[in-house]
Amino acid sequence: MTLFINPDRLQADFDALSAIGAFEDAEGNRGVNRPALSPAHLQARAWFLARAAQAGLETRIDAAGNHSAILRAGTGVQPNAPTPLPTHSHASRPTPTSAVPPTLAPPHTPTLLLGSHLDSVPDGGRFDGALGVLAALEALRTVKDAGLSLPVDLEAIDFTDEEGTLVGELGSGALAGSLALEALQKPRGGRQRLEEGLARAGLDEQRLGQARRDPASLAGYLELHIEQGPRLARSAIAIGVVSGIVGITSYQMMFRGAANHAGTTPMDERRDAGIGAATFAITARELVLRDYDGCAVNIGQMHFEPGAYNIIPGLAELALEFRAPDAKRLGELEDALLTLAGMVARQYGLGLDLEPKGGCAPAPMSERAQAAIAAAADSLALTHMRLHSGAGHDAQALAPVTPAGMIFIPSREGISHSPREFSDWQACVDGGNVLLRAALKMAERD
Repeated sequence: MTLFINPDRLQADFDALSAIGAFEDAEGNRGVNRPALSPAHLQARAWFLARAAQAGLETRIDAAGNHSAILRAGTGVQPNAPTPLPTHSHASRPTPTSAVPPTLAPPHTPTLLLGSHLDSVPDGGRFDGALGVLAALEALRTVKDAGLSLPVDLEAIDFTDEEGTLVGELGSGALAGSLALEALQKPRGGRQRLEEGLARAGLDEQRLGQARRDPASLAGYLELHIEQGPRLARSAIAIGVVSGIVGITSYQMMFRGAANHAGTTPMDERRDAGIGAATFAITARELVLRDYDGCAVNIGQMHFEPGAYNIIPGLAELALEFRAPDAKRLGELEDALLTLAGMVARQYGLGLDLEPKGGCAPAPMSERAQAAIAAAADSLALTHMRLHSGAGHDAQALAPVTPAGMIFIPSREGISHSPREFSDWQACVDGGNVLLRAALKMAERD
């Protein structure tokens, strides 16, 4: 049986979802503002479960707030009668629910996960994450409408807090069993914001780990996503078969000098922490461009103290992040950057403090998943290429516990995390069909 998604239904869903948390920038570009567990995000998640229930799919919310639509193995066509939905008031705690009574399936039937996330960065784009969740839902509806019986459960899942407004990959990490509850004490978004978000969603911090799934219960994970970079668009390639996701390491770095009068202290006698920070930032960029192809370094924040026009900075604080596609390169890059920081500190007579701020390991994608995605693209006569992802995704958390794969479609001008983010609709439809066919291939039992 040759299956295709319903492009009109998918676009209607995309337009409806894009209206939740919508805004326009000064140039008229339309984006969404749905930070994790904000009121707009909770509204989007309730809409997702409603659409799933309208399609006659089972729905569920787990202990980490991941929202799912489920098509049971061997189901064929299910009834479309409307059924009650879980309550989403801010005062109530979501619990696992079933909008449609589960259809009998063989015991220990594995689950093939398809999905992404509905949260956005502040003032972000409409496609990032959302396209993957909607395409996953559409894949389940297409299989169900065709009356196709599969040997696995299909689950379209919306993971909690992928973007890191609160923690980062909170939901996928909880499902994979890699979320450390002690790490929640100092989340990147701040402890108060995390507590407020969990309260709005009715989630219990102490129960988040109960979302963990036994790896033996999973048949794999596939995620459709915009590339968020320019490689596919520049190459005029339709589909990216992701080979792996970069590892990320972060440090808080402080150069310590001596504050003094900016007009009376001789230039050659200063211990200027600001000069040390600026030198490190420029030289780190040159080092990566010269010696670390495919890697990246970023200084996302730089703060000087005392911070006055007429005082030499006595302290310069930097937020350092670097990325590499494999563990060996990530370790080498870390050594090189920290060595460079020490050399700069000595050059200008500065002290240096380094505080690790965590990160994530590189995640190679499953060869089986990559082969399924490539075969799906070939079946649709779509050009494809293998490439690594320079951004983190929920697939990164899932890869250590189940065969994981990612499908990229081109991003116009490589722009993302912005209301200017855009992918041609035909590319979205192509990606949805590749996801559907790759899922059918992954669903085949040995």
